[in-house]
Amino acid sequence: MASSPDSFKIGIAGLGTVGVGVVKILQQNQDLIAARAGRSIEIVTIAAKDQSKDRGVDLSTYEWADDLLSLAQNTDIDCLVECIGGDDGIVKETVQSALENGKDVVTANKALLAKHGVSFSKIAEENNCALLYEAAVAGGIPIIKTLREGLAANEINSVFGILNGTCNYILTTMEKTGRDFDDVLKEAQDLGYAEADPSFDIDGIDAAHKLVLLAGLAFGVEPDFDALEISGIRSITAHDIKAAKELGYTIKLLGITKHINDQYIQTLEPCLVPSYSAIAQVDDAYNAVMTDGDFVEQTMMQGKGAGEGPTASSIVADLIDLAKGYKPHAFGQTSAKLKKVEWQNNEELECPCYLHLVVKDEPGVLAEITSRLSELNISIDSLLQHGHEEDGSARIIIMTQTAPFKTTSESVKSVEGLDCVLDKPTLLRIEEV
Repeated sequence: MASSPDSFKIGIAGLGTVGVGVVKILQQNQDLIAARAGRSIEIVTIAAKDQSKDRGVDLSTYEWADDLLSLAQNTDIDCLVECIGGDDGIVKETVQSALENGKDVVTANKALLAKHGVSFSKIAEENNCALLYEAAVAGGIPIIKTLREGLAANEINSVFGILNGTCNYILTTMEKTGRDFDDVLKEAQDLGYAEADPSFDIDGIDAAHKLVLLAGLAFGVEPDFDALEISGIRSITAHDIKAAKELGYTIKLLGITKHINDQYIQTLEPCLVPSYSAIAQVDDAYNAVMTDGDFVEQTMMQGKGAGEGPTASSIVADLIDLAKGYKPHAFGQTSAKLKKVEWQNNEELECPCYLHLVVKDEPGVLAEITSRLSELNISIDSLLQHGHEEDGSARIIIMTQTAPFKTTSESVKSVEGLDCVLDKPTLLRIEEV
């Protein structure tokens, strides 16, 4: 058997940025890690597409696996570290095979877990092994361990936060410079913060995968990605950023999940938050997660949400737990106890809203719009009007009072049909955090 009192033996699948980061930490901090784990953590076998590529680390002492499945079934390792990505195909087969063969698995793959996490956790339990994924959510922020252990005595009421560094960088830069979305996105791509195809980030998919894992862990429920309503940041304009700032708010892409009475709510969307709030101060490519528990009340953690160092650090933290013999359930309790619930979306929330309208710049328009909103029982809290655009349009910014979001949304659809409204309105919720 692989396991021994002196060493915990691992195989690493994938030697991209994160996989190489794991190798670097285990090589550089090996004595410190051994002292904290109670035994050494030893890399035995590795697997990657190109064995000849120079990755900037010494890999000469490790065996190369012929393929991923042979790595997963290698009797010389205690744990598979999956650093490849993807939510199906050979990656799914490899992780499943490792668990079925009684090997622990540590992964940063949020997409894989959002889709297969519950079934994998069942297999892990059946084979007395563990599935750990601290690195899958918010990079170096230990939010998984915090929810699973540090806050285990609390009924969690809500979890929300900034879960994608690319989007936060774009929104922060737009606010600081006044530049448009497309311009800042190109800069983010040039700097390496955004991929050549940025849709996974800016359309909210990456953050959404993370959110459903947090929801499952926080509430003891089965993660349900398909039930999550997702809105990205493509539609946010420099005008929105400027208007929000003028009104004392900042726009952030937030993942939000709440347990209110018997309702479970999850949504991923851009929201306005007060500029004085702690979460509004989280800038650039940083992530932040806030929780609310019945006894601990509110907590907040922030840090780097991606990158070689932070992500690899979280993977090695999981390896240290496993080397010490600590094998927690993936979602904090046995898979049989996870509830399957009916998820609600943001329409069930009561909240004030931000409404941005592009209208004809002519007399009576403002009165027509406010009258229509009043007829539909939407009360206005404050209002800005920016007029005299070269194309004959004006911009009206309305902050509504608290109302069911479904009601506000339906009212805005009615207003959109007015002849004086020239473009699709922007409607964002306000989170008073």
